[in-house]
Amino acid sequence: VYVMAKFLPSFQKFTDMKRTILVFASVLFIAQLHAQELKPVNRTISVSGSASKEVQPDEIYVQVDLREYNKKNGDKIDIDQIKNNFLRACGSIGLKEEDLQVLSYSGYNDNYLWQKKNRKQNPDMKAGITYWVKVNSTGKLDELVDKMDDEATQNFVIAKTGYSKMEELKKELKIAAIKAAKEKANYLSGAIGEHVGEAVTINEPGETTIGPVPYANYAVKMAMAEANDATPVMNVDFKKIKLQFEVNVVFTLK
Repeated sequence: VYVMAKFLPSFQKFTDMKRTILVFASVLFIAQLHAQELKPVNRTISVSGSASKEVQPDEIYVQVDLREYNKKNGDKIDIDQIKNNFLRACGSIGLKEEDLQVLSYSGYNDNYLWQKKNRKQNPDMKAGITYWVKVNSTGKLDELVDKMDDEATQNFVIAKTGYSKMEELKKELKIAAIKAAKEKANYLSGAIGEHVGEAVTINEPGETTIGPVPYANYAVKMAMAEANDATPVMNVDFKKIKLQFEVNVVFTLK
C-alpha cells in the first residue's frame, strides 16, 4: 500500500499530461481542417492561341554541276574556261562572291573500257565542278539559266528555299500567338462574368512550317519550254512558306 501510495501521484501526473497532449492535438487538427475550408481555391483558365503568316521565299539555293566537254571538231573545253564563264555569268546578273560556294570537284569518263583501250589517243578524263548558288527570286534564276553554257551544264537542281528574315518572323508570330491566347481567355471568362488575372504558365509556342517543294530540275524544265516554243504567259512563282505557332497559356481568374 505504501508503494502504491508513493507512485500514485506520478501516475496521475502522467495521465493528466497525456490527456493534455490529446486535447492539444485534437484542437490543432480541427484548426487545420478549418483553415483548409477557408483557404481560397486557385481558379484558372487554360487556353491556346495561334498565329500564322505566309512569306515569299527570297533565298533559293541551287546546285549546279558543270563538266568539261568536246566540241564537234574534237576540241575540249577545259574546266578552267568553264569555271570562268560561269562565274562571269553569275557576276553579270548581280550575284556576289558570298552567293557562291564550291561543293566538290570530280572526274568523269564517258566509257571506262573504251577509255582504257584508247588512253594514248584520249588520255584525259572529263573534269567537273559543283557549285552552290544562292539567288533571291525565280526571275534571277531565269537570268542565270539564260547565260549558262548548255553543253557544260550537267545538272541544275534547286536544293532548298528559305526566307532571310525568318528569326524576326518567328519572334513576331510567337508574340502574336500569346496575345491571341489572352484575348481568347478574356472573352471566354467574360461569358461567365469572370475576369482574367496574371499568367501562371506560358509554354513556348510550337512551330509548324510548311515550305515550298522545289522543282527537281529547273534546267530540264527550261529546255522543254524552249523546245516547245512555250512562252510563259503567267508570272508563276514558288509556293509561299507558311509559318505557324501555337501556344498554351494558363491564367488566373479573379
